[in-house]
Amino acid sequence: MALRNATLMSAVLWTGIPFNVSVGQVPVPTIQHPTDVIVRVTAAAICGTDLHIYRGTYGAPGHEAMGVVSEIGNGVKYHKVGDYVVIPDRIDTDHLSMETERYTAFGSQALPGSQAEYVRIPSADQVLITTPSVNGTAPSLDYLLLSDIFPTAWAAVKYSGFQDGDTVAVFGAGPVGLLAAYSAILRSASKIYVVDTIPARLALAKSIGAIPIDYKVSDPVAQIRALEPQGVQRFIDGVGYEAVNPAGAQQADIILKNMMAVTGYRGGLGIAGVYPNQNSTKNNPPISIGQAWSNALTVGMGAVNPVRQASLLHRMITNGKAKPSFVFSKEARIEEAPAMYAAFEKHQESKIVFRF
Repeated sequence: MALRNATLMSAVLWTGIPFNVSVGQVPVPTIQHPTDVIVRVTAAAICGTDLHIYRGTYGAPGHEAMGVVSEIGNGVKYHKVGDYVVIPDRIDTDHLSMETERYTAFGSQALPGSQAEYVRIPSADQVLITTPSVNGTAPSLDYLLLSDIFPTAWAAVKYSGFQDGDTVAVFGAGPVGLLAAYSAILRSASKIYVVDTIPARLALAKSIGAIPIDYKVSDPVAQIRALEPQGVQRFIDGVGYEAVNPAGAQQADIILKNMMAVTGYRGGLGIAGVYPNQNSTKNNPPISIGQAWSNALTVGMGAVNPVRQASLLHRMITNGKAKPSFVFSKEARIEEAPAMYAAFEKHQESKIVFRF
């Protein structure tokens, strides 16, 4: 997409009103530090986390993008103008720190969202993921998913303590849940159950070899326990605090309760879904430590730095072993963002990508 003038570009903006985004003109980013890179975005996806913003929670839209390097700072060593790159959802300076560091994410107060024509990347040599181009053509959308949800899903399976041949239950067949199931398949799970109620999502789960479970038909724990009397060995929470019960009402603890009930003795739990750090138990429900202890369960969770997982997953995509782009159901132009956010919120599309 051509810029309207030399200083402004189009970007998706949250208006401050729930369920309302717009496409506006904002300044084109410029090099601010020697280690910065400016990327001309060619594709940017809507993530489930963007829906938290859309619903009025926090931040600015967009943290999954890929594109072409258009400008580099004089301190950049490993990237050049014309390189195709994936922009991870968060920045890691890779500097030694004597304290545990929290990552700075796109769409936070520190960095604008990446659903825009151009994006500035700080500490670019430590952040950007170079992707292959054949005869100057843009890489496949498989690589775009290295920006966040494929590494997040892969890490969630690792969090659960997964081992080859394990049985797995994934609650939530949104893009992260589907890619968690896909990751378990790639890692040789014996059986994978995917729980949701949206027909298109359950069809996608079945298409990759998982067993779909509709939680509105009957209790999903009972459905899985009928097939796995001892419970599954690994459980993945792909939903988080905005989970809903069979009646359609938000119930933040329902996934955690199902997690405890369906996971067998000495099983493992991987939590990829977001839970806010709040004192309120409404959105931050407690886990029964006693139940987890008595069943000798292990728990892993937390945000994922995609760069830490990218090397392996990049090779798998390049070698044709992994094709995670099956989760995309719609391509659109950035001008269509308001309608696309509404469609994604209503589960009319499994995942949407904007092409520039």
